[in-house]
Amino acid sequence: MLASTVWLSTRAMILVAVILSALGIASLVGFLLSRRETMGVDSALVRRYNQKLRVWWLMTAIFVFGFLLQRIGVVVLFGFVSFWALREFITMTPTRRGDHRTLFWVFFVFTPLQYILIALGSHPPSYVPQNDYYGLYSIMIPVYASLFIPARAAIAGDYKRFLERSAKIQAGLLICVYALSYAPALLDLQLVRTGGEPWRGSNVSVLIFLVVIAQLAAVLERGWSKLAGRHVIAEKINGSRTWEGVLGSMVTTGLIAAALSWATPFYPWEAGVLAAVVTTMACGGAMTMSAIKRDRGVTDTGTLVQGHAGVLDQIDNICFAAPVFYHLTRYFFSA
Repeated sequence: MLASTVWLSTRAMILVAVILSALGIASLVGFLLSRRETMGVDSALVRRYNQKLRVWWLMTAIFVFGFLLQRIGVVVLFGFVSFWALREFITMTPTRRGDHRTLFWVFFVFTPLQYILIALGSHPPSYVPQNDYYGLYSIMIPVYASLFIPARAAIAGDYKRFLERSAKIQAGLLICVYALSYAPALLDLQLVRTGGEPWRGSNVSVLIFLVVIAQLAAVLERGWSKLAGRHVIAEKINGSRTWEGVLGSMVTTGLIAAALSWATPFYPWEAGVLAAVVTTMACGGAMTMSAIKRDRGVTDTGTLVQGHAGVLDQIDNICFAAPVFYHLTRYFFSA
């Protein structure tokens, strides 16, 4: 049984239109700021703002293209993003010759297999019970792949920094593939409103809601840290992230999520609580990536747009938020 009777509901299309309108207004503001150097705004800040907008336009265009290809298109899209992000993660952390065959399994077996199971989630064969694929894709990487990776690396016979190398590959697969795959898995949930009333909207709205809130959480956290930041979370990892920024982002994204709740099965207060959780996980993901980059001595994980960070830097917040958001939604709002 499909997660929804319609693919793109009217609410989903309105939500996309709202996002495109907001990006259009933000781009106009960026254009005006870049043309008026006498406004007292830091030119470097304006450049970074406009670079971020270009990334968002690119991400939006890719998502819209995926949505036009319907459910399988969205799953394939996230599969490619996971592959790209995992490549950046592994490139950032050097490997040895003994890891090459292990990485072959990681990139060309476990990564596509995870998304194949996601794609099959709502279309099991007649002899497979409904939702049985959830039981597979929810444990395939954290159990089977996590056991296979060190065993395959050991067979290669290279024992130098063995534990560090195995843990690095496992972490990359867990963050870039397993965690992110829960975003398209939202499309298969049979959603209901609190009280058991069936929800007649499209699950695409819920997926868009997650992505938008996770992205806004990161931006608003930086903004609040600059405006009201006093207490740095971890100065040696990232001196610009503060507790005030996280708290301000939780409140602000909660209010925005409540305003967007009409496009989801959540009541406004439920959307606000979920947004606060997403913000917490998004900030945790950003801090984790900052710690990894500090450890490896790199600034960005790659290059998506010239002068800006790579794919993994753009989606680290979604990677950490997606599995938590999925399981909260599945537990409280799924039939």
